[in-house]
Amino acid sequence: MHPVVKSLLVLGAVAGANSALAAPAVDVGRLEDVSPGKKISVTLALPLRNPELIESAIHDMYTQGGDQYHKFLTAAEFAQRFGPTPETLQRVVAELQHEGLSVTRTGATLLKASGDSATVQKAFGAELHVFEVAASGGKAGYRYFAPAVKKSPTLNLAEYVGIVGLDNKPRFHTHTRRAAAQSQVQGKVTVKPAVQTTDVPGEWTVQDFEQYYNATPLYSEGVNGKGRTIGIVTLASFTPSDAFYYWQGLGLNVNPGRLTEVLIDLGPGAPSDQGGSLETTIDVEQSGGIAPAANMIVYEAPNTTQGFIDAFGAAIESNTADAISTSWGNWEAFDEGTDANFPGLAVTGTVVQIYDGLFFQAALQGQSMSAAAGDNGAYDESDFFPVPLYSKVLSVDSPASQRWITAAGATTIAAQFIFTLDAGGTVQVDVPKERVWGWDWLEPVCVAVGYPDPVACGIFSAGGGGGVSSYNPLPFYQVGIANIDKTPTYQSLIQYQPPPTTDLLDLPGNYRGRNVPDIAANGDPYTGYIVVYTSSVNGFGVQSGWGGTSFVAPQLAGVTALLDQKVHGRVGLLTIPLYELVRTGFGYQNTLLGGAALRDIATGDNWYWHGLPGYDRGTGVGVPNIANLAKILAEIQ
Repeated sequence: MHPVVKSLLVLGAVAGANSALAAPAVDVGRLEDVSPGKKISVTLALPLRNPELIESAIHDMYTQGGDQYHKFLTAAEFAQRFGPTPETLQRVVAELQHEGLSVTRTGATLLKASGDSATVQKAFGAELHVFEVAASGGKAGYRYFAPAVKKSPTLNLAEYVGIVGLDNKPRFHTHTRRAAAQSQVQGKVTVKPAVQTTDVPGEWTVQDFEQYYNATPLYSEGVNGKGRTIGIVTLASFTPSDAFYYWQGLGLNVNPGRLTEVLIDLGPGAPSDQGGSLETTIDVEQSGGIAPAANMIVYEAPNTTQGFIDAFGAAIESNTADAISTSWGNWEAFDEGTDANFPGLAVTGTVVQIYDGLFFQAALQGQSMSAAAGDNGAYDESDFFPVPLYSKVLSVDSPASQRWITAAGATTIAAQFIFTLDAGGTVQVDVPKERVWGWDWLEPVCVAVGYPDPVACGIFSAGGGGGVSSYNPLPFYQVGIANIDKTPTYQSLIQYQPPPTTDLLDLPGNYRGRNVPDIAANGDPYTGYIVVYTSSVNGFGVQSGWGGTSFVAPQLAGVTALLDQKVHGRVGLLTIPLYELVRTGFGYQNTLLGGAALRDIATGDNWYWHGLPGYDRGTGVGVPNIANLAKILAEIQ
């Protein structure tokens, strides 16, 4: 079952980070008039062969004791078993070439077709126009092209499960937040931690993460990521010297040649604050700091749907990275339509299907994938459609909501917070236990400052992303897990301002969808981290008070590199053993192997979903005890 899209044109027109607050896009003319002779490449996804075998293939690959257990495939083996037949491939390529397009196979199911704009538009039945968005709200203006008029294609578009590249609008946003700076809670805060780490929460480094989540015993054994490779899929460039400064400042012994940058689709351009370079910096510093001996490949693509998919395709097809992480995403509703502002192409397939095929390949190759679950709590759409201009909709972030990826949630570390307000006076807030991250715990401060509600205070809906997917079905590894839920009923995206009131999208109630997140770690900016970063505006600096699920996703990649070294091979899709530990009762207590792999988080909420005993949609199965998890996985490998 899928949502009923009331106005795909409206949704596509505002797709992008905080786009509901941005200036409207203005059509400045046909692409061939604005940019004569422009070359365009389009990425096409062909159907998997034997798609009905997807779940059974994953199940067999990850069932301990089975004939196929951890017999991971090479990229060539995957293409042979699940890619299109040679006959299909030959026919499709010939059709594309007949239309005057040059064709390259970039993956088991992916093709890149290129040509001048007139040839591409004729083949795909799309009249492309250039749109201009003026600078507003402190954001720079930009231009992009997208289909504006539907025409009859000369290609058979039904051949493909997805087509991307006819629209190069920036669509994805980062999952980072900063204490105070992104709310109206102003004033000095003093943090008295209830946990013992080297640094106070809010100024954590990877070493505090390692201490708190018990990775330290692994380093004592010489487990540091040696022989493993971490892949980062990102939509912004970065300054590599920032990461080396961070690692060396912590006394980590890292190889100066450990970093490789791979530009996808010519790359995202120079590092910049507005482009999201802080995100890439965080991903590299965190994952590489947790696994200091691992090699790293940073796949840098333009911030477009095509760029994101092409970056994943490159990381998966090369099969070099053992663990792949991304911290970019958007509301999963934008995946239901290949070019979201052109409904004529949406009928040929969805980004949901493209992701599913790519991540299926990664899982069968034993590549561990992790994605940030978002920083807008239970209401992922609110970053695009803010309250009160739009209604609240319980929703989740993509690609974390995909089946074959580990979704990273976030917690708030136990501490006592004393806020010295700018207007005078103090407010004390106690967080007695590590809890689901949701900034509702800041409401006493908002009341003291005089804000009437969390929206006015700027704290809604900041928190760890979580909920139930409306697009991706419940995977087998979540079946039978206590507290797994279906989509809530009566969830509609309604535009209130500007009038008239318009029902834009209805999500299905009681849909048996994928539950997210899967696992969590500290991500609240008030108990968060420092970042070493060269700003395009302010230059080099060390900044504190950063957080978000963007920290947890790369941390999982670093942790996975440690796990891989410990087990002398790839652990692959981490969600499956995590849920199996919960299913068998050994996740939260394990006297046989010396200690539990997981610690349950049963308090707090992300503005709707509460922490519960066992699985919940705030922190998934809880937070890891890394050394114990490594020991258990080594026993069953």
